[in-house]
Amino acid sequence: MATKADFTEDEWELLREAPPGVGMIVIVSDRGGMMRESFSMAKAYAEARKQPGASQLLDELVEAKPDMDHTRYGSKEELVEASLERAEQALALVGQKGTPEDVEQLRAFLWSVAEHVANARKEGFMGLTGERVSDAEEAALERIKGTLGIA
Repeated sequence: MATKADFTEDEWELLREAPPGVGMIVIVSDRGGMMRESFSMAKAYAEARKQPGASQLLDELVEAKPDMDHTRYGSKEELVEASLERAEQALALVGQKGTPEDVEQLRAFLWSVAEHVANARKEGFMGLTGERVSDAEEAALERIKGTLGIA
């Protein structure tokens, strides 16, 4: 079982950026709702903190403050591509240094963050009516699924 101590500072930064990165993919996929969607990302972390023990690595990851500097990207597309790449790299890195269970726990957490963000608000008038997940968010979720290797 991997722990934070198994990773270099740069590797840990990569792991810390992966969850908010997948959340940002969903946030930027459709306009509006950024505040609720950001809170829903925090809720995914809070829920994971309430279920400690399945993976020490995940426990340490969710205790760390979510961090991602989205301003370093020049466009929405650049942010999406970099975030997908970081998620893929994070899973590969945990696969090298951790157990298959660590990888599955990280994969499940990344997916949980994406789903929380997508379901943060209704997409209609002022977020009060309409579908829970927009077509653009659904497309973003499909890209995330592909990157995470979720059927």
